[in-house]
Amino acid sequence: MTTTTETTTARDTRSLLAETEFDGVTATVLDNNPGMTPELADRITLEALAFVATCAVNPGAGLAPSPVVDEGWHALILHTDLYARLCARLGVFVHHYPERPGATGGFRPDVIEYTLDTMRAAGFTPDLALWVGPTESPFTVAAPTWHSPTCGIKPMPSPQCLSDPKETPIKPA
Repeated sequence: MTTTTETTTARDTRSLLAETEFDGVTATVLDNNPGMTPELADRITLEALAFVATCAVNPGAGLAPSPVVDEGWHALILHTDLYARLCARLGVFVHHYPERPGATGGFRPDVIEYTLDTMRAAGFTPDLALWVGPTESPFTVAAPTWHSPTCGIKPMPSPQCLSDPKETPIKPA
């Protein structure tokens, strides 16, 4: 995986939230991560928005955020009204199913590559420095969760596991 920084500019991610909403989510990222720069918190918020928008247009795709991007998603979700309105505008509520580290074998680079390819197909240009594994990332974030496509990040009408935990996880194409 390349670690060159790219910004999400192909599709206007920033327009998904009003300025005050975006600033509020970014402030939550900063509050949860003392010492983080505002510029990094903005980047994380943008990637979380792009990720959620990609999930919304790819229901059932079995996508997962990196640990750093997940921090931004957590901040979005904490703003419950804002998150509900965002999902309504996107056309589907994207539920969040966290797993403790190691619950399903940990970080899966193949799932991240699949997620990045799906984001690109949705019109986003991922900030690749935010999509590396936890041992490769120069950024430390508060949330120690990981997401796998087994019981994953899939838009649906009610929160529940979408797959039988005894089944093999979905393999990216």
